[in-house]
Order: sequence, then C-alpha cells, then structure tokens
Amino acid sequence: MKKRQLGQSDLYVSEIGLGCMSIGTNKNEAAKIIDTALDGGINYLDTADLYDQGMNEEMIGDIIKSKRKELIIATKAGNRFEKGNEGWTWDPSKKHIQAAVKDSLQRLKTDYIDLYQLHGGTIEDNIDETIEAFEELKQEGIIRYYGISSIRPNVIKEYVKRSSIISIMMQYSLLDRRPEELFPLLEQHKVSVVARGPLAKGILTERPLTQLSKAIAANGYLDYSFDELITLRNQLEEGLEGKRTLQSAALKYCLSSSVIASVVAGASNPQQIEESIEAVNDEPLTENEQEWLARVSKPNKYEQHRS
Repeated sequence: MKKRQLGQSDLYVSEIGLGCMSIGTNKNEAAKIIDTALDGGINYLDTADLYDQGMNEEMIGDIIKSKRKELIIATKAGNRFEKGNEGWTWDPSKKHIQAAVKDSLQRLKTDYIDLYQLHGGTIEDNIDETIEAFEELKQEGIIRYYGISSIRPNVIKEYVKRSSIISIMMQYSLLDRRPEELFPLLEQHKVSVVARGPLAKGILTERPLTQLSKAIAANGYLDYSFDELITLRNQLEEGLEGKRTLQSAALKYCLSSSVIASVVAGASNPQQIEESIEAVNDEPLTENEQEWLARVSKPNKYEQHRS
C-alpha cells in the first residue's frame, strides 16, 4: 500500500483510509473490518466523538490497542452531545474542544491523537479561539497535528490563512467535484485533502443502482438526477471496457491529484474494504483516462458559503 505525506507533517498515510463511521456497534464484527483493513496495508483510521456517541472511539480503542504506535488515528470534535440524548449542538469553543479531547483520549485508550479535526465550522465562529485551542493541544503534545472537516470555501480559506492546519477533509468524488476549485490554493499552502465519500454512497461501485437507497432513486445525487446517474453509470462501464472496475476508476480519479493524501472509504463488512483496497492498488489512471473521466462527469461548484 502506497503512502502519502499529510500536509507538511511527518505523518505518511495510506492512500486509502478506513472511515469508521459505518463499522457498526458490534465489536466482533467491527474488529473483522478493522483487521481486514490493517492486513491490507491501511494505517489510517478516521473516526469522530459523535459517531454512536463515543462508542465508535471506544471500540477502536479496544481493537487497535496493541497496534496503536503503528497507526495514524484521526478523530474529530466540535459537536456537543449528551450520551443517551438525541441530537447535538455545534460548539467550536476552546473550552469544549479541550474538554472533548480528554474524553476522546480516554475512549481511544491512548495518550495522543495523530490528527485532531474540527468537525465542521461556520464563518460566524470565533475562528481565532478555535485555532488557539488546537495550537495549545499541539504544544502540550496531546495532539500531533490538526485539521478541519469542511467543504465551505469561506471557512476553508480562513483556516488556510490563519492556522497551521495540515489537512482538510472534504466530500470528494467523480460525482462531487466541488472541492477542485480549492486545490490550487491548498497546494500553494501545502495543505492536504482527505477525501471522504469517494464512492458517492455506492453509486461508483459495481452495486446495481436499484439496490441503493430510496433517497437516491427519488432525488438523485447532488446535481445528478437518477436518470442521469443511470446514463453516466452505463457510459462509465462501457468506456472502461473491463480494463478496470468502476471502483478503481473512482478512487484513482481522486488520487490523481497530488493534493489528495488519502481517500477515506467506509465499510460495513470486510468484503467492502477488501474491494476498496484492491481498487486503490490498481494501476494509476493514464492521462487519457483522467481526462475522459473529467469530461463525462460534471464539474460541480459549491454555490453557498463563499463570502
């Protein structure tokens, strides 16, 4: 498994990371997924305190305890929740972040977090206070580096300008190319992108579209109608001519940009992460393949949160 540098840090992450949100709440089943990921060369696990109200972090902490030093663990904070109560509220305050990290450390059974991410963010936040919180945690050695998880252009530009973030987690795929307009800025500042949702809720896999969620059948995906998704899937499958899987094309399209450090794929069973590992280990896209994929898909644009 190839690795890429995360920003200007000394963290080198596998080209595919395991997104742990979908591993479920059964510890034995979750362990099978994580073990499969690690056996396949993945060294980067992404979670958040909000996932299953901390249970996700707890399970990961138990499962990877003996291998902690070999792994890069990323988690997130900023959503305040009370265990047992539904819902959460946004709280990027210094007080909350510095309390939340202690809870995450305890659940993950570790004394440091490799990458601590702000789980969202708005332009109305007290950004300087949030940055101060992360910088202090970094100085204390509680976290090694920090980043944000956001697709909002105005928020991203402020953190790039005002902080020492090494990464931005953004939803990015062949069907969601909104982040691409920010790539030149991020490359200039040596900030990496961690791509989540690279398979677009399963649309960019071999799974029949009829087996996907009812919401996709009713509403399509972003600015693609369901009929457009059917047309595009057929076009992609015909154009690939069996030379590579749709999953390989999707993941390799994301990785064709040097600003992408890792694509984070979710998995609810071991087979799914095995398929993603096989796809990411495929040959890189040729220049012609890359240009063709960009031509047949839409160059979407994020219209909100621009100023």
